[in-house]
Amino acid sequence: MRAVTLPSYGGPEVLTLADVPDPEVRPGEVLVDVTATAVNRADTLQRMGFYDPPPGGSPYPGLECSGRIAALGADVAGWQVGDEVCALLAGGGYAERVAVPAGQLLPRPAGVELATAAALPEVACTVWSNVFLLAGLKHGDRFLVHGGSSGIGTMAIQLAARAGARVFTTAGSTAKLDFCRELGADVTINYRDEDFVERIKAETDGTGEDVVLDNMGAKYLARNVEALAIGGRLVSIGMQGGTKAELDLAMLMSKRASVHATTLRARPATGHGGKAEIVAAVLHDVWPDVERGGIRPIVDRRLPMSRAAEAHQVIEASEHIGKVLLLPEG
Repeated sequence: MRAVTLPSYGGPEVLTLADVPDPEVRPGEVLVDVTATAVNRADTLQRMGFYDPPPGGSPYPGLECSGRIAALGADVAGWQVGDEVCALLAGGGYAERVAVPAGQLLPRPAGVELATAAALPEVACTVWSNVFLLAGLKHGDRFLVHGGSSGIGTMAIQLAARAGARVFTTAGSTAKLDFCRELGADVTINYRDEDFVERIKAETDGTGEDVVLDNMGAKYLARNVEALAIGGRLVSIGMQGGTKAELDLAMLMSKRASVHATTLRARPATGHGGKAEIVAAVLHDVWPDVERGGIRPIVDRRLPMSRAAEAHQVIEASEHIGKVLLLPEG
């Protein structure tokens, strides 16, 4: 098969489309013929040598895909060859085929075209597991997501609005903020022009946010804690702004608040808190609204896998709204 490989670490130019062996399908796995994969920030970190796949995982980037089941491994039940699916991956999506634990499969949602479905698994599982299962966002809460026009951001806005939260978001342009409002954001903040902490204080009469979903890491840690309400929950899922920062424990304690840092890729396939458990929750709690059209995947553009370097440049320059998809050629 053909896959986007990493002969070395570095800039987008190191991404190389090459002939590689087909993946081995182990017991409990299925082989998927990939229709599309989506580009995530984690892929750019892997390309630079900062985010290795978990032991035993595919060496190729790609944390989600859509496609058709081509073969079933031993001990797989409930799926048939030819089923149209999308999947949460530990890696390997930038390829024509990928082996996936059966518990990480989701059926293609009715009404969503197969390639477009590749934009759903990683963002739906990330947002649902962190914002709802971990941070417990509920009706009437105040919720802040940074980077509202990203893949994660566009899904977080929709799910939080559906839950009845008051949704705040940051983005870097008027066009992106306008799109966030269309998705359901109540308060939009241009981080280039405004201090988001001061704006939140003004909008909440000094109360702050009940839940914050952060992709910046160290750069925003202190300010996110300052923006929390009493009993607030900060969930950090990214490191775009670095990995080390000071945490003001006195402020955190005075607010009886909490800080969580999580990743999805390194979770086990099964067991408590594993990927299969999260995928099952998404299927039960998110998929019905996707099929009804209340929650929708946002796709910025589609590119062939031979242009993976261009896709990474788009992501790193934040030139997109929603997801960038890569499609195998031929």
